[in-house]
Amino acid sequence: MRGSYFNIILIVGALSLTTVAIGVGIGTALLSKQTSLEKARELLKQFPLIDGHNDLADTYYRLVNNQIYKLDISERLPNTSSQTDIPRLRQGLLGGQFWSSYVGCSSQDKDAVRRFIEQTDVIKRIVTRYNDVFSLVRSADDIDRVFKTGRIASMIGVEGGHAIDSSLAALRNLYETGVRYMTLTHNCNTPWSESCCDKNGTYRPTGGITAFGEIVIKEMNRLGMFADLAHVSAATMRKVLQVSRAPVIFSHSSAYALCNHPRNVPDDVLNKMAKNGGVVMVNFLNGFVCCPPLCNQTGQRATIPMVADHIDYIVKATGSNDHVGIGADYNGGDKFPEGLEDVSGYPYLFAELIDRGWTDENLKKLAGANLIEAFRKMEKVRDRLSKDEVPNDEVIDEPIVASDTCRTHRKTKDDIDTKLYFY
Repeated sequence: MRGSYFNIILIVGALSLTTVAIGVGIGTALLSKQTSLEKARELLKQFPLIDGHNDLADTYYRLVNNQIYKLDISERLPNTSSQTDIPRLRQGLLGGQFWSSYVGCSSQDKDAVRRFIEQTDVIKRIVTRYNDVFSLVRSADDIDRVFKTGRIASMIGVEGGHAIDSSLAALRNLYETGVRYMTLTHNCNTPWSESCCDKNGTYRPTGGITAFGEIVIKEMNRLGMFADLAHVSAATMRKVLQVSRAPVIFSHSSAYALCNHPRNVPDDVLNKMAKNGGVVMVNFLNGFVCCPPLCNQTGQRATIPMVADHIDYIVKATGSNDHVGIGADYNGGDKFPEGLEDVSGYPYLFAELIDRGWTDENLKKLAGANLIEAFRKMEKVRDRLSKDEVPNDEVIDEPIVASDTCRTHRKTKDDIDTKLYFY
């Protein structure tokens, strides 16, 4: 009887110790996760997190027809309206943003230039309205300067080569307004560049980019504007990497090997891009992070670890931590991973990478150092080329792009009726 009693005491004691051990284990795990998140936040307070793509300007167009005082982002907005507002930008510790000037492909050969100018103007007016939060920057050095003031360094990227209407003069004018990257296509071909996703368009450029497309890339190099290869076909990616004399970026794309969407970057391109000195800024949108069958079409969400997998994969495929960044694509879609539903979530992704063993140095590279380094290299190319090259005045063959209903045609000398000059 006494033996049974002592056995019971021993069993109870063992169970108590096990319970304590389990409790300590759970507590340690929670503390570890909390510490990782705190560490992520501390790091992002010290070094700018730069996002390559946000469609806030298009949200202003869709919701309030660009009348910016009708939508106040100083207040928290519902996700159904916008994944971006100032309270959540502060919560997410964003340090720099390429704001997207985007206009749909239906404007091509029509009023695209005017509408892109309007969206670029919207970005500038937002920055001016909230100038205690944002500051427009035009150079790599300006990013750190603005970050030290506690404001968000704001840059402009044009999403779609139809913005220039096949005009190098339009390209130069976009640069003068502050644009520092142009996505060569959106989901439609231009007369000179092939998109990843144009199924029924008018134009069929061959080889990725045409001879005029090569001229566009070289003029962007001369100006100091990134060629952005998000949205282009794999053939365009490969050709541009052959032609460009400066680093390129993918402002919001992920790894094709993990999600075989044509918007993502194949392995051979990742390898070539690393040699070019460029950066792939990883997209968070569900459909570019997790493809079927892993994520099906019934609303299954991607996760933070899946986004981290894309980041890790790009590091592995390029051979270093020097060619990866963040390009979440907020306000450009409606389905994001759990925990990354809006701009407040960035620290959670960095906490995940800390748990995977990422060093502070590599986290800083991912956050923004890689983009800044590519920016500086691009500016050095610009400074070198500006000594020897003048603005290119080539013109595309006008009949290829002319629309009888929406544009005038260039006239040859023989077409001009000289009598018009005398009356």
